[in-house]
Amino acid sequence: MDQILILDFGSQYTQLIARRLRSLRIYCEILPFRTPVEEILARGPKGIILSGGPSSVCDKGAPVSDPAILSLGIPVLGICYGMQLIAREMGGKVQKALKREYGHSGLKVRGVSALFRGVPKDLKVWMSHGDEVKAAPYGFSVTAGTPDVPVAAMECADRGLYSVQFHPEVHHTCHGGKILDNFARRICGYRERWTPASFLDEAVAGIKKQVGQNSVICALSGGVDSSVAAVLVHRAIGKRLYCIFVDTGLLRFGDRERMKKVFLKKFRFNLKIVDASKIFLSRLKGVTSPERKRKIIGHAFIEVFESEAKKIKGAKFLAQGTLYPDVIESVSVKGPSAVIKSHHNVGGLPDKMGLALVEPLRFLFKDEVRELGRSLKIPEEVLMQHPFPGPGLAIRVLGDVTAERLAILGKADLIMREEIQAFGWYSRIWQSFCVLLPTKTVGVMGDERSYENVIAVRCVESVDGMTADWSQLPYELMRRISARIVSEVKGVNRIVYDITSKPPATIEWE
Repeated sequence: MDQILILDFGSQYTQLIARRLRSLRIYCEILPFRTPVEEILARGPKGIILSGGPSSVCDKGAPVSDPAILSLGIPVLGICYGMQLIAREMGGKVQKALKREYGHSGLKVRGVSALFRGVPKDLKVWMSHGDEVKAAPYGFSVTAGTPDVPVAAMECADRGLYSVQFHPEVHHTCHGGKILDNFARRICGYRERWTPASFLDEAVAGIKKQVGQNSVICALSGGVDSSVAAVLVHRAIGKRLYCIFVDTGLLRFGDRERMKKVFLKKFRFNLKIVDASKIFLSRLKGVTSPERKRKIIGHAFIEVFESEAKKIKGAKFLAQGTLYPDVIESVSVKGPSAVIKSHHNVGGLPDKMGLALVEPLRFLFKDEVRELGRSLKIPEEVLMQHPFPGPGLAIRVLGDVTAERLAILGKADLIMREEIQAFGWYSRIWQSFCVLLPTKTVGVMGDERSYENVIAVRCVESVDGMTADWSQLPYELMRRISARIVSEVKGVNRIVYDITSKPPATIEWE
């Protein structure tokens, strides 16, 4: 498969480069900046992109890739730090910028360049740098500049070396997608139109080869990632896939029923539904700390899953819905800095289980997983569901978690989802949920004084969950949600709406 390789020098935007290329139907992968030339050549890339990064090439010990990369004959695009690195390695001059640029800047394209083909001569770009190229290397031509940075883009087309000081991968750069497309298709000669659907046959073949005649266990939560991974593995090995769904008693109303409808009836999985609600509720009794709740739930899940997995003889593999961002964070996310986290997708399942991992989605992003899921005929109600935290409703019941309080929250949450869907707003919201507060308020119900619970409604708009803004729901929709919950959920007499963005708040309350 044709691909573009991205060498990560630690930029906060590195994943955006990959996302932007994938959206252009160009397959790419991210590797650490120190990846040996031999490994790069073995992958046979059509082109290489050097990402930005927080370091300065002027500093001692600044991260440097193998200089031989610039003489392989493979087109290279340097972005921000990548541009400064190319300039320094090729004999140009890099210095601390007299005026650092952060944010929008006006770029003026000069001359003719394949990188800027079809792009206006004047455009807004996104800058984020403290160094600048003072003088381009010998043989390079300057192809763009800004009022503060005369050398904002340069190239040596004969050697296939291109670089830009700005970030074409971010949304704020006008025509950034066109610039990246020009590099991949016009300069590197990338011809394929890669799609997650085209990945399907290759993934199935890979699973068959890895698993052989052995069986696979999957902890199926019913979420997007585990669902698509399970259906993909099932497509490859059929009845040799054994799925375990642990009902913690902390699920949303309808989750367990959907598991039966989709995975038992539609796909005819070997699916075991384990009702462990008593175990989870007994261990959560009296626990109010959010972190303690999470740890208790995580440990209990591992215990229940391990117990059930041991009953399946001959299983040598564990299927997980690990996505590409998890992999990147494990091996290269900050380039020269420390690994952020190791990825273990299924509740932190321990290595001592002795099962090899099957991770068929490990090179896909969330939106690509959804597209693949459609190719696998997975219902939209599964693919487009709003994110749901692993600890479930336990972290949306603030304070003590009891069966009674879970029932109140579950009914309220169901009503909210029904009204949002009926109003046609479900797809316009990134995440929606109810929170049961650990307080009661005075009200008047049926001409009598009431002293009941408060429900907070939280609806946010986001792209990736890193930042979020509260959804400005229509007043009529808010009125219907409030009226139904108060009327139909015994024990609730007040509804409030959370209008806090992230940051400063988080999306979840706990």
